[in-house]
Amino acid sequence: MKLEQNDASLIFSSTSIPDVFFTEYLSQASGDFVKVYLYLYFLSKYNKEVKINDLSKKLELPLKTIQDAVKYWEDEGLLIRKNQGFLVANMQEIELNKLYKPKITISKDDLAKVAENRYRAKAIDTINNEFFQGVMSPSWYGDIDLWFKKYAFDEEVMIALFRYCFNKSALHRSYVATVAEAWNKNKIKTFTDLDSYFEKEQKVKTIENSIRKKLRLNRNLTIYEEAYIEKWNITYGYGLDIIDIALKKMAGKFNLNFEYMDKMISDWHERGLKTPDEINKHLETQKNKPVQKKETKDTKANFSQRQYADLNSFYSNV
Repeated sequence: MKLEQNDASLIFSSTSIPDVFFTEYLSQASGDFVKVYLYLYFLSKYNKEVKINDLSKKLELPLKTIQDAVKYWEDEGLLIRKNQGFLVANMQEIELNKLYKPKITISKDDLAKVAENRYRAKAIDTINNEFFQGVMSPSWYGDIDLWFKKYAFDEEVMIALFRYCFNKSALHRSYVATVAEAWNKNKIKTFTDLDSYFEKEQKVKTIENSIRKKLRLNRNLTIYEEAYIEKWNITYGYGLDIIDIALKKMAGKFNLNFEYMDKMISDWHERGLKTPDEINKHLETQKNKPVQKKETKDTKANFSQRQYADLNSFYSNV
C-alpha cells in the first residue's frame, strides 16, 4: 500500500478516534476486528485504494478474518459499501441520530413525566455510575426511557436488567434489548416478579446440572435442550423426580435424544399424570398390556388332504 507522504509527515500526524467508539463499539467487537477497523480508519484520511490482500499481509491476519471484519463493521454501520470500495461513516453522527430518533415515538408529556420522576432519574444515574463508570453514552438514555415506557419495568427491575447483562459480560444494546423483551414475555414488572422468575430459572439450572451429571456429559447443554427442560419444569410443572423416570427409560440408548424424551413426557402431561407414582403405574400398565399377535394363514389349509380308506392297501403299495 503506497502513501504519498514522507516519513516526517507521518511522524507528526495523528489520528483521532471519537470517544463514542469506546463507549458503543469496542466492547462488542473482537480484537482482530478492532485492529482492522482502526487501520482502515487511519487509512481513510488519505483516500487511497485499499486491497484486502494488502491488509492481510500488513496486519498479519488471515484473509478470511479481514473479510469477516469488513462485513462486521459494515453490519454495524461504520463502513458503507459503495460502487468502488467503502466509506468510513461518521460514528458521532450515527449516535446523534440514535439519540434523537427515539423521541419521535415519545410524547412531550411522557418525557416531562420521566424527567420529573426522581426515582427513575436516580435509577438511570445508578446505571450510569455502576456499569458505565459515569460515562454512559447519551443514546442509552433514550433506550432506557423507551424500555420504561414499553415494558413498564419498575426502577429496581431496570437496574437488575443492566446488572444481569453486565455480569454476563454482554453489556451491549442488542443483548440488553433481547433480555428486556424476554423478561416482558414472562410478565416481569416488579422486583417481586423478577425474584420469582429467577427462582424458576434456578430450579431449571439445577435440573440441567443434575441431568448433565447423570448422563456424564462433558459439555454444556444446547439452547434447544435447555428449552426442553424449561418446558418440562416450568410449563408442565414436572420436577427432577419425574424427568428422572424419562432418563431411565433412555438408558441403554445409543444417542441422547431430547426430542424422544419430550414426546414421552408430553404424553404423560396430556394424560394428566402429575406424580411419579401415577407415571410408574401407567408405565407398568403399558408393560403388562397383552400384545396382539397378527393372524397368520395356515398354509396347510390351502392343500386338500388325500383320504385313505384302506390303510393296508396304502402300505402294500409302498
